Amino acid sequence: MTMGDAPRVRVRRIYDPAEPDEGARVLVDRLWPRGVSKERADLREWCKDVAPSTELRQWYGHDPERFAEFARRYRAELADPTRADALAGLRALLRQEPVTLLTAAKRSDISEATVLQELLSGSG
Repeated sequence: MTMGDAPRVRVRRIYDPAEPDEGARVLVDRLWPRGVSKERADLREWCKDVAPSTELRQWYGHDPERFAEFARRYRAELADPTRADALAGLRALLRQEPVTLLTAAKRSDISEATVLQELLSGSG
């Protein structure tokens, strides 16, 4: 990636309006976000299988102090065959075009989308 290029993997909230340079928009939450129509979401894919388990999501509760442990446990969950297949699908999509990972979390910087971004970018 050169200095002028847009990032190949971005993280945004699904409630933010779509932008023209986002590439493939992929929702990575297990639950559909409240108040968002399928049309407004403008998704390429809803990748539920890559989302953290319900148990992990509920334990985490988007508590910033638990993010590091959440990220560690979530990476471990991504070794599960179903999640690993879903992650491989995201990697394949990324080889074709930029990808924007969408989440309904209030803070996308401490969400599963951020962990996925690090993994897909090769920095995690």
